[in-house]
Amino acid sequence: MKPIKALKALIGSAALALAPAVALAQQPAPWEMGLQAPATPVADDLHFMHNVILNGTITIITLFVLALLVIVMVKFNRKANPTPSKTTHHTGLEIAWTFIPIVILVVLAVPSWKLLYKQDRAVDAEMTIKATGNQWYWTFEYQDLKDADGEPLVFDAIMKPEDELAPGEPRLLAVDNNVVVPVGAQIRILVTAADVIHAITVPSFGFKTDAVPGRINETWFQVNEGKEGIYYGQCSELCGKDHAYMPLAVEVVSRDVYDAWAKKSVEAGEPQKVADILTEMKQTKQLAAVSAATAN
Repeated sequence: MKPIKALKALIGSAALALAPAVALAQQPAPWEMGLQAPATPVADDLHFMHNVILNGTITIITLFVLALLVIVMVKFNRKANPTPSKTTHHTGLEIAWTFIPIVILVVLAVPSWKLLYKQDRAVDAEMTIKATGNQWYWTFEYQDLKDADGEPLVFDAIMKPEDELAPGEPRLLAVDNNVVVPVGAQIRILVTAADVIHAITVPSFGFKTDAVPGRINETWFQVNEGKEGIYYGQCSELCGKDHAYMPLAVEVVSRDVYDAWAKKSVEAGEPQKVADILTEMKQTKQLAAVSAATAN
């Protein structure tokens, strides 16, 4: 295994070991200083780029400059060096302080370009969801979920007012209809807008894509196995007076729960609540167990 991949695997394992063994709900936290925990391969790479490559480079440069400052203060103060040099130019030094930053930027550019290319579009998407920004809510269209008439599942996601929040739901982030996706599936997101420019982002997924009227942009995500939960995002482009009240929520579930949700939602013509699907599946299993016990 290459050193960088080994280091990324070590960081990922440590984060997983420290994570609670419950369904995740990633959202901003009070006094949070770092990035939200990653849940996709792209977000993992973004964290590695930020935490290891960029912060590592910044730390090395800062320590180097600090060392130079200390040397200058100790070696070239008035007491230690009463007769200062009158040198005004040094060709080698001037070449070095021009060439070295260029080399650093080129070295940083290589992983940056690779990550930008990886973020760009899905290679082999399993499903496609179209996200349309409106003032001030999102509309989602599941292009692979269609009813008998060939109409796709379409719904709006509008922020819940405080008096409608369920226990545990975050203020200014919870919506009436969550986007539901299966864990491990590669999801293509087509992004556009109906009025003004918006931008869709889910920090834990590592994407932020502009929603431009008359134009379709593309991004993708694939939630890592074991990362089921609810992930919150927002509009990240100033779009009018209610820009701050335009969140979205992505609920990541297991494959069997998603299949049941998709079937029920298509039949009803509107998105169903995952909690209701889970309750129904639990009751079905209990009835099956009782029937099996009675038969025996």
